Amino acid sequence: MRNFLQAFKGDRVIWVLMVFLTVYSGIAVASSVAALAFKDGGNASMHIVRHVGFLAVGWMIIYFVHKIPYKHYSTFANLLLVISVVLLVYTLLFGVHLNEATRSVRIPGTGITFQSSDFAKIALIIFVARFLSRNQTEIQDFKKGFLPVVGVIGGVCVLILPENFSTAAILFVTCMVLLFVGRTKIKYLLSLAGAGVVLVLVVIMLGKATGATVRDQTWQKRMEQHFSKDANQEEVFQSDKAKIAIANGGMFGKFAGHSTQRRSLPQAYSDFIYAIVIEEYGFLFGALPLVFIYLILMYRAGVIVRKCDRSFPAFLVIGLVTGLVIQAMVNMGVSSGLLPVTGQPLPWVSRGGTSILFTALSIGIILGISRAVNEEAEGEKE
Repeated sequence: MRNFLQAFKGDRVIWVLMVFLTVYSGIAVASSVAALAFKDGGNASMHIVRHVGFLAVGWMIIYFVHKIPYKHYSTFANLLLVISVVLLVYTLLFGVHLNEATRSVRIPGTGITFQSSDFAKIALIIFVARFLSRNQTEIQDFKKGFLPVVGVIGGVCVLILPENFSTAAILFVTCMVLLFVGRTKIKYLLSLAGAGVVLVLVVIMLGKATGATVRDQTWQKRMEQHFSKDANQEEVFQSDKAKIAIANGGMFGKFAGHSTQRRSLPQAYSDFIYAIVIEEYGFLFGALPLVFIYLILMYRAGVIVRKCDRSFPAFLVIGLVTGLVIQAMVNMGVSSGLLPVTGQPLPWVSRGGTSILFTALSIGIILGISRAVNEEAEGEKE
């Protein structure tokens, strides 16, 4: 048993957190896929097995990735960024159209699809972390340090924006946090935030003027529905159902498999899985534990960063964990009615393929950096 545990290097707390998230994911998805099985004429067991399979593959990714030296990510940062840009452009032109958006790419001859934006998020974070680590003396210079990295960030976010506003926004905010930690001047960041708002408005106006396929009407409709509370509108229906599920859960919940809203709540297994968790396990055993898991993950990432002697791994950990935690909080905010419907899954908990695999990749990189930092510290003691 000891030899088995010793194979899992790095921050032990993060490993334990992933075990808890896996348990929540397995039982929540198993409970919430009933409506999906009825809709596609299949059976719930098929969807459960599929999800468990992705979780198993995710665990393998975490294990093998955490063995990879983090220096390799810096070496291939530019290549990964180029690949991500190519994939994003290909997705916009030839991607799979699903749920009123073109976000996925189908691997030829396999029937397997994945969201190119998930790959782009990690690639961009690696690139920005590498850029900041190599340009600390110039990052406060507007022309030499700030503009080059902002141009890359803006370019990637623009490619994601037309079909996936929420992902582009989360990635943009994550990069803003990285730039702030990387000692970028506040006035530059404020100007960047203003430019981001202008960019969204420009994309919307261009879409309306040219008739291009831009989801500005979807964004506008969701905002109006969130604040107008028109009960006849679909997104408000979803939000109201999620609120009912949360209210039904109370303090202790209705126990596993006893959710009543899972059959009528659209995307109960994905976008609104947090509401189903609360309905079945309550505020005490469902809502709070999940919030604390992600907050503890962020705290442990801070512990890893403080141990780093080099800036690249520190920036990389900050970027990856910030993206995961923001996405988690957005999903929880949508489920509780605090935010408009966005379509963001709860990392590692929601049913899905691409989301689980790329979350595993992020966690594997973080644990790999933790492993390397611990080994370096042990070497110094000897």
